[in-house]
This record gives sequence, C-alpha cells and structure tokens, in this order.
Amino acid sequence: MFKKLEDVEKKFEHLGQDLQAPGVADDQKRYRALMKEYADLESIVVPFREYRRLTKSIQENIELLEAENDEEMRRLIKADLTQIEKDRDELEAQLKILLLPKDPKDDRDVIIEIRAGAGGDEASLFAEQLFRAYTIFAAEKNWKVSVMSTSPGNVGGYKEVIATISGDKVYSIMKYESGVHRVQRVPKTEAQGRVHTSTITVAVIPEVDEIDIQINAKDLRIDTMRASGSGGQSVNRTDSAVRITHLPTGLFVACQIEKSQHGNRDRAMKMLHAKLLAIEEEKASKEASDTRLSQIGTGDRSERIRTYNYPQSRITDHRIGFTTHQLTDVMAGKFEIVVEPVITFFQAEALKQQTAR
Repeated sequence: MFKKLEDVEKKFEHLGQDLQAPGVADDQKRYRALMKEYADLESIVVPFREYRRLTKSIQENIELLEAENDEEMRRLIKADLTQIEKDRDELEAQLKILLLPKDPKDDRDVIIEIRAGAGGDEASLFAEQLFRAYTIFAAEKNWKVSVMSTSPGNVGGYKEVIATISGDKVYSIMKYESGVHRVQRVPKTEAQGRVHTSTITVAVIPEVDEIDIQINAKDLRIDTMRASGSGGQSVNRTDSAVRITHLPTGLFVACQIEKSQHGNRDRAMKMLHAKLLAIEEEKASKEASDTRLSQIGTGDRSERIRTYNYPQSRITDHRIGFTTHQLTDVMAGKFEIVVEPVITFFQAEALKQQTAR
C-alpha cells in the first residue's frame, strides 16, 4: 500500500510542476484535465502526508516515554500517544479506501428516471415526493437539476419524470439510488386508515460522450410535437418537443424542456447514447463470471432496495440491513443519511474482495 501511496505522491508533485510550466494554461482543455487529475491525487496525498506526520509523532512519543521518569509526564505522554495512534489507524483505513480502483463513470453527470410502479395514484404521488427530495439534496451539493420530460399522474404527482443532474461526481453518489423504492403509508383517500404499499422505480444512468457508442442515423426515427405543460409561450406555441426512436431496439427518448427543437434534439440524443451504452454494459455484466462483483454499486432496477414506512417514520435499506427513523429528514432532502452508509458498505465489500485476491 505504501509503495502505491509514494507513487501517487510522486505523480502529484510532477503534475504540480506541469501545471506551472509556461504555456500550459493556453490549452484550456489540457489545463482542465491536468487540474482535475491534480485535485483527485491531492485527495490522497494530503491524508498520506498527515499519516506520515502522525507516524513520526508516534515514534517521538515512544522515545519520550522511554526517557521520562516523572509519572505524571508519562501519563500525559501515554494519553497523547493513544490518541495519535487512533488518528493514524483511522487515516490508514481511509487511505485503503482511497486506493481502491475507481469506477471510471463516477465523475459523470446522470440522467435520472423515476416511474410509478404498483399502487396507482399513491405511486405517482410518491414519485413526485422522491424527486423533490432528490432536487433539494442536489441543491445542497451545488448540483444542477434540469427536468427533461414529465408525465403527470391522475391526481397529481408523476407517472414518470426524467431529469439530468450535473455537478461534481454526481454518479459516484446517485448510482446507489437505482432500484425499486417501496412506500408504505395511509393514502389521504383511505377512509379506514389502512396502510397501502406502493412502489416506484428509479434508474440512474451516467451520461456518455457520443464517441462511447456509435449510432447510425438510419436507425433513428425523429418525431416533433408541441410541448405540453408549463414552460412559457414559445414552448407551447411551437413544435419544439422531440421524440427519438432507436429502431433496432425499439428504445425511445423524448425531451421538451428546451424552447428550441434543436436544443431538445441534442438533449434527447444525449439520453439515447447513455441508455444504449447502459444496455450494452448490462449485457456485459450479465456475462461476467463473477456476477456478485459486477453488481456492486450498480443498483439493479429489478432489486427492491429501500422501504419508506410512514406510520413508523422508518426507512430501511434492504441491501445492507440499515434502518433509520429519520424519514422526515430524508424526504426533506437529507439523503446523505441513507446514502453514506450504503457507500461505506460497498467500499468495505470492494476492500474485502481486493484483500482476498
């Protein structure tokens, strides 16, 4: 591990020199790439240097303890040594996580699709509430949410809502939300106070570059239509909404958020690229020999991942056996309450697998 850390530190120092070289900032694309790599390595180098500092302090305290005869001073040194050793052990665990192979998609923006499942109107209402909670969570993390298309429910809410979320390392966090979300609560229309169970599905797809997957123009059917719902006069008065169908797979995407047909077409094509790549990767993962490893962190859509029980104010994540009674806080946008334990769990699983190799 320490050889790897020393190599990372050397690369970090070389990058720092490269960034200061004359003319580097003139090529903005290269400069941004170097800055991103520099920041990623810095997140490892800073705790590594602190780890070395603490290791040195431990050695110094041991030497002081051996030379000291005063019992009171020895007691203080021992207390200090215990705390430093604890801090160093925590840093060592953190460094092991930081050295895990990274998912190359973690830095990408995402397309999130939320659809009502079983439960009729209740599912539509919960789909809207969950999307609102995600939107608040995104705002807290300085991410940007752009709604691409919606299909309203019969009594409110959404039968379907599709949006993009862009910002820093969005997929690394949101990928754990993919799956079936179950809600248990008493509907407002339920006269006898019985608890109903409804489900919605969440799909989180990382956005891709067009070079990641090639699409033949002959395989596409592009339809335009008048955008529905609110969005301003120019949206509703022109045939700006776009629907693209990929004929070989039957897959289709639609976008109506932009005021221009061209803007909606660009967004829809980005969605189509992402979905087609996700299909290809899902096929590949199913063919992989180690199915369990390939599914770590992917959040299979067929899997029931979480239950939101309103009568007990309880949320349970079935993947890791985690339960919290902070349902109100989570639905108010504090999704770190349920996301962080999941991330920690899957990191620990990945660490176990790496150690076992």
